[in-house]
Amino acid sequence: MSIIRLILLTLFAMLAFAGNSVLCRLAFQQTSIDPASFTAIRLLSGALMLALLVQFRRGDATVSRKRGMSAIGGNWPSACALFAYAGGFSFAYTSLTTGTGALLLFGAVQATMIMAGWWAGERLTVRQTGGLLLALAGLVAVMLPGLSAPPLGAALLMLSAGIAWGIYSLRGRGTADPVGATAGNFLRAAPLSVLLGGVLLAQQQLDGLGILYAVLSGAIASGLGYALWYAALRGLTATRAATVQLSVPVIAALAGLLFLREPITLLLMLASAAILGGIAMVVFDRRPA
Repeated sequence: MSIIRLILLTLFAMLAFAGNSVLCRLAFQQTSIDPASFTAIRLLSGALMLALLVQFRRGDATVSRKRGMSAIGGNWPSACALFAYAGGFSFAYTSLTTGTGALLLFGAVQATMIMAGWWAGERLTVRQTGGLLLALAGLVAVMLPGLSAPPLGAALLMLSAGIAWGIYSLRGRGTADPVGATAGNFLRAAPLSVLLGGVLLAQQQLDGLGILYAVLSGAIASGLGYALWYAALRGLTATRAATVQLSVPVIAALAGLLFLREPITLLLMLASAAILGGIAMVVFDRRPA
């Protein structure tokens, strides 16, 4: 893979990840769509896009044989983690700013994956331990009571969404055909989101522009974005893959400022430096303790 193609794939994937945050905030700030409906439409759109990608890819017999690509896969435990992430993400963003939500989400994702490695026997060095404590301190600082602190309920929902996405990512490591597996997980998670919408039917509010944002979030930022990311992963080391994702909260915060006129507070800047810097200390130091 050429370096230019790798850079472009990685850049578009990071923009897509940040785009999910922006589209979700746009939907809840500018339209009347409810979070349950947004989640269902997002997952259904993502499932359709990924299924089409799998079908298109299977149609190329040469590529399929070369890469060992198979039919749609996935499993129910991963689908449930995906549903928990998507639902928590949508409900949290009804009250969080774009940058704060992305920071809490990706901070929780990385912390979950780091702690899972520790639980599996991967011991941290002194530097890694310090980095993890610094990142956790940043997360606590974001949630401290104050004028700029996010609502506690929404913050906890986003942290839960990040933990669910971390679990989903951990379950997907080593998957032979990640795009096919993701398509299957989206197809399984979509009915769960429809069921949630049915339970909360009394609160349902559909809006044309809100539906469009949800479709863009599911089909483009999620479905196509994940496909681009998996393509980029073939040229990235594990450390680089973890590190480049640290750019997403920064991109999301800047996009929130540009498209939603959301302020970037001093607390958010300091907490971002602590969280992203602490995580970087962990992922850049892989030496055994």
